[in-house]
Amino acid sequence: MTYSDDFVADILKRTKTIAMVGVSPKWVRPSNFVMKYLIGKGYRVIPVNPVAVGTEILGEPVYASLADIPDDVGPIDMVDVFRASDAAGEVCDEAIAEKDRLGINSVWMQLGVINEDGAARVEEAGLDVIMDRCPKIEFGRLFGELSWSGVNSGIISAKRPRTGP
Repeated sequence: MTYSDDFVADILKRTKTIAMVGVSPKWVRPSNFVMKYLIGKGYRVIPVNPVAVGTEILGEPVYASLADIPDDVGPIDMVDVFRASDAAGEVCDEAIAEKDRLGINSVWMQLGVINEDGAARVEEAGLDVIMDRCPKIEFGRLFGELSWSGVNSGIISAKRPRTGP
């Protein structure tokens, strides 16, 4: 699974709204932190978690599934999968089923989430797919953001530059 920086950056640049499947309402969970970060970068993030339906996460109402997101929420550019790899195939199928209604054009599986069969179905349906990556980390790496997040962007180094042969 290698993705060119241009491919990843293109997805991040054209994305405005993300449906985050499996986001936790608990602020200490990585999914909640990623949602907060992405909101801070200007994305709208729609939480999808059947256990938290009827509540809000970071000011957005929670939906049980992609199929439950109303049409008036606007186009969903990306589905970000914060679920186990074996559950990701079902999310891929739901994204394919809802792609025309919601305007989905990419499925992004988080770090450690790999489902080759689901990814193949997503690509066959004409959507872009990324597996085993985090949009928060990729955003910071590709757009030169340096912070306490621990991302090695390669922009600043403690090593002296090489001079001469």
